[in-house]
Amino acid sequence: MTLYVATTNLGKLRDFAAAAHNRIIIEPLPGLQQIVPPLEDEPTFEGNARLKAIYYSQHAPGQIVLADDSGLEVDALQGAPGVRSARYADDHAYIGPPTASIDERNNLFLLSELKATLNNNRDARYHCVLAAARDGKILYTGTGTVEGKILSAPQGTHGFGYDPLFYLPDQNKTMAELDVETKLAFSHRGRAFAELLEHLLPIVT
Repeated sequence: MTLYVATTNLGKLRDFAAAAHNRIIIEPLPGLQQIVPPLEDEPTFEGNARLKAIYYSQHAPGQIVLADDSGLEVDALQGAPGVRSARYADDHAYIGPPTASIDERNNLFLLSELKATLNNNRDARYHCVLAAARDGKILYTGTGTVEGKILSAPQGTHGFGYDPLFYLPDQNKTMAELDVETKLAFSHRGRAFAELLEHLLPIVT
């Protein structure tokens, strides 16, 4: 059975495929780049995940389509960047170095926002909601969170997004320093996917 994911993010696709443990096939939604994306204007991760799953499932009749909304919540920033995590730097017109990627700019802007915050006050969490829909109707959702701290400089090269800054005290490593299998045991996305699969497997296998 194949589940189609409404993302072109290779990091997310890799994480979902690893979490599936060969029980199902994970593929990007065909033709996704030609589909006009919906306006993600919900104030919560769940709202945006459900909105996207419903919308994209209507472009793949009869298929189960997954969509996630996830991000970083930093206590010292009153939960920011939250649902705007992927657009954090752009929302604040932060340009950064000319050659910087969007992930690098988001990380640099986050560090600038926390420059006056002591290390012991940098508690944060990753939050993910994953929704599955078929023909415009939600089937199930899964939720996952993981607690950590924001470092003052990036460490590691294996992750994406804020992973190089997101430190796991119990592992003494950032998310970007973990291999894929270990990361899934701790990641918000892996936990959300595992919860969702508990509901989905009986109807897809």
